[in-house]
Amino acid sequence: MPVLLRGRGRRPVALPSWLAHPLRWQRGPVPWPAVLRGALAAGPLLAVGIGLGRVEIGVMAGLGGLFAGFNDLPGTRRTGVVHIGLPALVAALGVLVGALTQQALTGWWVLPVLFAASAASGAVSVVGPVCSRAAMQGLAATVLGMGLSLPGGPGLKALCFLAGAGWLLLLRLVLRPPRSAGGALDGERASLARIFDALADALDAVGGPGAEAARRRLSAALDRGDEAVRLRRLSRRLLRRPASPEEVLLAERFGVATELTDAAAALLWEARPLSPRTGDGPRRLALAVRTGTPPGPLPAPGTTTAARAAFDAMMLHAAAVFARTVPAADRPEDAAPLPARGSAPMLRRRVLGPVGREYGLRVAVCVTASAAVAVALRADHWYWLPLTAAFLVKPDIGPLFSRVVNRFFGTALGVLVFAALAAPLGGGIWWTAVCASVAGALLPFAARHFALQTAAVTIMVLAFVWVGGDTQAALSRLLDTAIACAIVVVVGHLPRLTDHSARVGHLLAVAQRRTRDYLDHVLTVPAGERPEERRVLRRAAYSALGEARVAAETLAAELPSRRGGNGDWFRVVAASERIVDATTACVLRMEQGAPRPSAHEGAQVVAALTAVADTLDGRPPAAGPPELPATPECETIADVVAELHLIRDLVTSLRLPERGGSAAPRPVATTPAGGREPSADNRRDQDR
Repeated sequence: MPVLLRGRGRRPVALPSWLAHPLRWQRGPVPWPAVLRGALAAGPLLAVGIGLGRVEIGVMAGLGGLFAGFNDLPGTRRTGVVHIGLPALVAALGVLVGALTQQALTGWWVLPVLFAASAASGAVSVVGPVCSRAAMQGLAATVLGMGLSLPGGPGLKALCFLAGAGWLLLLRLVLRPPRSAGGALDGERASLARIFDALADALDAVGGPGAEAARRRLSAALDRGDEAVRLRRLSRRLLRRPASPEEVLLAERFGVATELTDAAAALLWEARPLSPRTGDGPRRLALAVRTGTPPGPLPAPGTTTAARAAFDAMMLHAAAVFARTVPAADRPEDAAPLPARGSAPMLRRRVLGPVGREYGLRVAVCVTASAAVAVALRADHWYWLPLTAAFLVKPDIGPLFSRVVNRFFGTALGVLVFAALAAPLGGGIWWTAVCASVAGALLPFAARHFALQTAAVTIMVLAFVWVGGDTQAALSRLLDTAIACAIVVVVGHLPRLTDHSARVGHLLAVAQRRTRDYLDHVLTVPAGERPEERRVLRRAAYSALGEARVAAETLAAELPSRRGGNGDWFRVVAASERIVDATTACVLRMEQGAPRPSAHEGAQVVAALTAVADTLDGRPPAAGPPELPATPECETIADVVAELHLIRDLVTSLRLPERGGSAAPRPVATTPAGGREPSADNRRDQDR
């Protein structure tokens, strides 16, 4: 949403996105359990180290608790283990590598090691959100291991760090709300209920201006629910435990949610407003999941189209599944395959591909340049500069200018607060543990804004540094932050090193290929066969498009560039989402008896999607774009073809990186961040 400034007697003026983004706050309820865990993590660990007379143990364990606090995100206990545990292991390895490097090398000799660690961290960050956090924290921990002068061997430091992260993870597993009717499956049931709630909201929005946004919220809820159920099943298989009847029932109900979502996607594609009573069914199912009671009578069918007939059939099936108190005899929970989240060759291509190499080089140059300046200025406390650069250069926490502004002002606020506390309380060191506890409690709430989060982290780190003996660190840290911000801004806008649009193009290329796989499956596999595989492919397409949309929103708030602006990425994402919706509608139409598109038409459309993906990755086909069907007989394929024509025109207009050639740019109107696409009622006429 743009920020408006209104003067007396003047019209409101909208700030540009790059200037308005630093002022935006995230909204949502206060995560009180995370606040309690934050208060009990780093501060008490630091106090234990002080009490034992082993300050170095308290500092390293407190840092482990601090890093784990960044990953203490909402979700089930099993998702918490993954989100906290994996980055903690990588960061502990970073501490070990950094401490070993500190023993073997000093001064300028640490720069080659830091360059290699930074390049690897940047390349791995393109894999996904969890890997991105793990890679960034691994790099930050490596810098701390190299720069912090604390007693103890490298192994002890790494173990203390890991113990601090493990303490917060233990708090996550122990300090949770009392179990309700869901018992051990409370988290998974809550995720499932949120899917039905989001489904009801999406049905209410069909045919209106908020339909696409509601569908994206539904897709996000499905992603979280899928992760919760998948991790539950994976952990049970690793422990070789049989599935309980409650787990099988939960899996059946999750299958109902995905089937209803398939049908809802077709209703969204048809864009015909529904009766207000349509959303009552999913809301009753959500209540039944939360309370463990029957859903009661569901709305009567109102079949008018193929998509509505499929949705009504799914609701009848949902009523039958929710009426059962024991699982179906012919559907064991182990029958459903675990969805693949990315093969090893695909992950290797992302890490070693153009975007992974470019991002790795950018991180390496920023962090190494900051470390070189820091070593030249103050060789004894040089770690703050590269540590700041490591956080600033990370693109998935906001646009570069916004990160830099919020980082500087957040650091200034943290320094002022710490200095104000140090003046009356600086006679001892126990007060630093209190500061760390208060800042740790603020950290989950402070995640709503990067500047506030930076202020809380600054207070905690200054407390650790004070305990370590550096009592004059506050003002020098502010100067170091300013220098790091300047370095990252300069490097982040070098024309030959950085192209912010490359990441968006790569993510869109991944999304196009997953959309192609989904469409190819629908057009080649007979209707009704291999439904689980089809749903996995559809979820993968929507998830990849969600990542691309977030990257496009970040790009839209970057500083204006002389290389042609930010491009029309939003309309490419929206058209791609409509292709997935139309493909889902095609499935339901064929299940209702509609004829299958010809193999030749299907091959043409699949080839066109492949060509679009190659172009977005900077590799346009040498022989020109494949030919598309002129007048497809299938209505849904006709809509897919129309969206593909639109995507081709938009991709041609984008300023793409020249890796193997690029299409000649031509001007096109852009859609601003948060802008609304043409309504579903008139989009087909516009796109044709």
